[in-house]
Amino acid sequence: MNLAEKVQQFLALGPTVILPVAIFLLAVIFRVPVGKAIRSALTIGIGFVGINVVVGILTGNLGPITKQIVEKYGLALDTIDIGWPGAAAGSWASPVAGVLIPICLGVNILMIALKMTKTLDIDIWNYWHFIAAGATGYVVSGGNWWFSILCAILYEVMVLVMADKTQKDVESIYGLKGISLPTGSTAAFGFVGIPISWLISKIPGIKDAHVDSETIQKRFGLFGEPMVVGLFLGFILGALAGYNPGDIFKAGISMAAFMVLMPRMVKLLMEGLIPISESVREFMKTRYKGRDLYIGLDAAVSIGHPSNIATGLILVPITLLLAIIIPGNKVLPFGDLATIPFYVSFIVANRKGNILHSVLAGTVVIALSLIMATDFTEVHTLMMSGVDGYGQGTSMSSLDLGGNFFNWIILKFAQLFY
Repeated sequence: MNLAEKVQQFLALGPTVILPVAIFLLAVIFRVPVGKAIRSALTIGIGFVGINVVVGILTGNLGPITKQIVEKYGLALDTIDIGWPGAAAGSWASPVAGVLIPICLGVNILMIALKMTKTLDIDIWNYWHFIAAGATGYVVSGGNWWFSILCAILYEVMVLVMADKTQKDVESIYGLKGISLPTGSTAAFGFVGIPISWLISKIPGIKDAHVDSETIQKRFGLFGEPMVVGLFLGFILGALAGYNPGDIFKAGISMAAFMVLMPRMVKLLMEGLIPISESVREFMKTRYKGRDLYIGLDAAVSIGHPSNIATGLILVPITLLLAIIIPGNKVLPFGDLATIPFYVSFIVANRKGNILHSVLAGTVVIALSLIMATDFTEVHTLMMSGVDGYGQGTSMSSLDLGGNFFNWIILKFAQLFY
């Protein structure tokens, strides 16, 4: 087994293993006592296991609901949204995947040294977004490795800059002190969504409407609590799917559970992160006076916020409706519907938790994403050709990769030369 295969084998273990290892090594580098480093790493690993379990509740319910809605209303769209898991598998399967991990890590360190970024991206698992850009360049260029590497680096630079620009909002709204979110899709959707949400906030009649989770809870009491909001959103989605009363109630309870459990899992994860974050800050103050460093983590740590969850769930039926009515769209949203809270994370933070503004901006962004995902179909399908379990001859795309604005820029950049 060569080095690239060993690296891919390790990465296949997923973020619940990779992140604690990366956190432990980072803690040791920044002189955190070994016992404290182990405790933090384990706490973070457990937190991510909890997050994955809770996200599984969302995915396990939205998947069947979407399938039922598709069948009930006879939606005829010939390109399947395979979701981020399929997109990640296609990216890791690219011949350039193994070499891009150390290169992207090296680029991040170089950018910090040159003061081009404050984000130290330790979320190695989500390097797959950078690799996806490299894989896009590889497919379009017909296998040019150097061009593929350039595409991955360009994508990484855009993401790290975006992570820096949004850090203060992330810290303020989500309570993530010293943390930035260099998740590729979150950054790309935010890049488009933040200016759109700003424009929406200037529209008369809308600009003064502030609807956040706290306002809803204060105005509606029990009926404004996150668990009750989740319950009713589950009821609405179940009813749209044509469920019987019992299944509608089960969908409601599951969504209520998601609204309550996700913030608690994020809180657990943050318990492990805080000691490391403080140590990194102290190290940077000692070595580089006047400089600060952010720890780059998966955007999963932000989706526990009630306004984020509510925005994401409201956008699920809106996304399906958009897929039907947008002229020229060929993508049937499915695999990435449960990932919408990740896409709107920066939008919600920028709008200070305003659900109304975030939903309106998210609607525009998702519409653009569907158009881009349709345009990306040919290249996306080619990327999946070497991955087991994905049918040959099936037209495939995804919102996370194909409908990702940064990756679409890389696609257009590659098509300029090839």
